[in-house]
Amino acid sequence: MEQFYQILAWVSVFLYWLLIAGITIRVVFKRRVVGVSLAWLMIIYIIPVGGIIAYLLFGELNLGKKRAKRALDMFSPYADWFQRLNDCPEHQPQLMSQYARPICDLCENRLGIPSLVGNSLSLQDSPQTILKSIIEDIKQAQLSIHLEFYIWHPGGLADEVGVALIDAAKRGVRIKLLLDSAGSMRFFRSHWPRLMRHAGIEVTEALAVTPFRMFLRRLDLRQHRKIVVIDNEIAYTGSMNLVDPRFFKTDAGVGEWVDVMVRLTGPTVTVLNSIQAWDWEVETGMRDLPPMPSCNVNHPDEHSDTVQVIPSGPGMPDEIIHQVLLLSIYQALESVVITTPYFVPSENLLHALRGAALRGINVSLIIPDKNDSTMVEWASRSFFAELLSAGVKIYRFHGGLLHTKSVVIDDNHCLIGTVNLDMRSLWLNFEVTLAVDSAEFTQQLSWLQQEYIKNSTLVDWREWEKRSVQHKLAEQFFYMFSPLL
Repeated sequence: MEQFYQILAWVSVFLYWLLIAGITIRVVFKRRVVGVSLAWLMIIYIIPVGGIIAYLLFGELNLGKKRAKRALDMFSPYADWFQRLNDCPEHQPQLMSQYARPICDLCENRLGIPSLVGNSLSLQDSPQTILKSIIEDIKQAQLSIHLEFYIWHPGGLADEVGVALIDAAKRGVRIKLLLDSAGSMRFFRSHWPRLMRHAGIEVTEALAVTPFRMFLRRLDLRQHRKIVVIDNEIAYTGSMNLVDPRFFKTDAGVGEWVDVMVRLTGPTVTVLNSIQAWDWEVETGMRDLPPMPSCNVNHPDEHSDTVQVIPSGPGMPDEIIHQVLLLSIYQALESVVITTPYFVPSENLLHALRGAALRGINVSLIIPDKNDSTMVEWASRSFFAELLSAGVKIYRFHGGLLHTKSVVIDDNHCLIGTVNLDMRSLWLNFEVTLAVDSAEFTQQLSWLQQEYIKNSTLVDWREWEKRSVQHKLAEQFFYMFSPLL
């Protein structure tokens, strides 16, 4: 009997070794960023069995067979729809600046989505202003309202948005609401879904989280876009979830969340509506592509605002927003100012920021002083020394959890949207960013960034080098996992 157990033990060890070898080969052959592969190999080797299970659940971009097949079938009709935008008078590539043209060329070649002129953009930087503006536009809606958010958290003005939607549905407006299952868990456990569905609102839970589904698709893949489209004429997008900060994560110890949204009118509204239609069809199988823009820009001038919509996520070209971000930084001639709540950069992004600073560009990074994610907080700190030594200015914001995601290049071109500067946003989640070629709008965003800086503390390199050994060890520990955060 003892010999039997000995043989069983050796067979188990051999099978485990075989499994480890197979997973290792799979990790290597995926040809991802080296840091990501090394992080996963470390987890697999250090944590027996658990590391393998973690990789099988979270190590690969698995949208699920049904959604993956649906997205593949959708690609052709949506590509045709985007191609037709090139025939609209709003497509005026000759009006683009030297910054916008390369970004547009990249997005057209990879996404098939052209940039469009003739838009009107309004930057809204107060939660109360944003929510009240959305409520007012909902009250004026006549035909349709499409909403898509990562988080809907009941309470305060968020409840007033819900009431406005129910009133709109009762007067005949067709409403579609798509919310991420994990981010909006509190909403789906509340009375709001029942009330809305009773009023005729179509409420859909995106990427549902259940124990059974962990074997069918990656559970930490999330729908992170924030889009509101009203009557296919008005749109909102930006960093803010549908929450009233006075009632959201009040016990997290980071203060109220600080966000922005962009209110748009013009042809880009239709493009954002098509992104929401894509997400709706991936989740429900129901196609509802919006009509093409009205194409009424007959005599655009040199001051026309050009906007490029850049969606990313499973089913779309890999790393497209990451590539746009790198391209923007490499084009900078004078300054780069970035705001982000979560800063865990890729190796390429880190090199781009350091390289810009070393060639004399004024590079500023504005991040929250306190973060709601301990792991991200320590991983972020692990990059400070490299950046500070290259001349990058790092500001720690004290006015709450700075959640705004923005990049301003040379004060005349900007990126604004839902993307955090971490691996999850850049490689995994469904995101959307606007590349705005408008000196006036960019100046407004630049002024807002300067207000953030006034409420921040500049990290001093010499003082930073004096931090304790314990802090340095913690930073290095979480740095090893940074490619997976």
